[in-house]
Amino acid sequence: MLEIADTGRSQSGAVGQTLTARALLVGDRLDPSGVESRDMVSTTPVAFRPHASALVVLYRYGVVVMIGLDPDEQDAFMAVLKPRIIREFPRYEEELVQIQICDDSGEAVQPGGPICLKSFSDDRLLVIADALAKSTVLSHDERRVSAVFDVIEPFARELAEHGRTPRSRKAILKLIGNALLVQQRVSGRVAVAEKPDVLWEKPDLERLYARLEDEYELKERVEGLDRKLTVIAETANALTDIIDTRRSLRLEQAIVLLIVFEIAITFYQIIAGRH
Repeated sequence: MLEIADTGRSQSGAVGQTLTARALLVGDRLDPSGVESRDMVSTTPVAFRPHASALVVLYRYGVVVMIGLDPDEQDAFMAVLKPRIIREFPRYEEELVQIQICDDSGEAVQPGGPICLKSFSDDRLLVIADALAKSTVLSHDERRVSAVFDVIEPFARELAEHGRTPRSRKAILKLIGNALLVQQRVSGRVAVAEKPDVLWEKPDLERLYARLEDEYELKERVEGLDRKLTVIAETANALTDIIDTRRSLRLEQAIVLLIVFEIAITFYQIIAGRH
């Protein structure tokens, strides 16, 4: 069990009050089962308030979002959470943003600045946590895809300049595997294109989420990743087909040579038998 102490309910906050939100992609998966708190906010995703002015949200796809915790509290919580991280990454991907109570005129997302809210309500903070978590995963997968492109480029250049392909089919299969892993994370587990569950109950927060989508360019980044993944898959499949074709050609040549050798031996035996 992961036991969390509570000290109070959520607070609406006064104008000018600011909270820091930090999202961390810590591993391939996160096991939030068994989390116990007297102040649970949500079960999907698991979210709770460790104290009155803070919120922690755990996502099964490996992201933890901490809002309103000071650095010491974050370190203490991460130490408790560490055993629940599955296939922990050596380097955490991170998103950091300031959230501020502005006024009653409406929610606003300042480019490069704080996210302005009417209050630090649970629903509003959950919407922000969802956008931060998705942006963090996208940043990680964008780096992975860029690394795959760095590997593909020398292969494509070798083929263009010298007409040669990599000899190792295993290397190409690894590229396809990496592309599939990224695609499965974005489209399956994370479901970046889907809206958070809280919007089903609070449709009035749709505008806030739309602004966060625009600020973090979630849709555009998913589309960009999909295009790159398609290029990777097509390139890897083309290289694999070329390697397979050349292997088949070499096999056919070997068979022809064996047949010729067999015929030559037969003729030799016939000629030698006459003498």
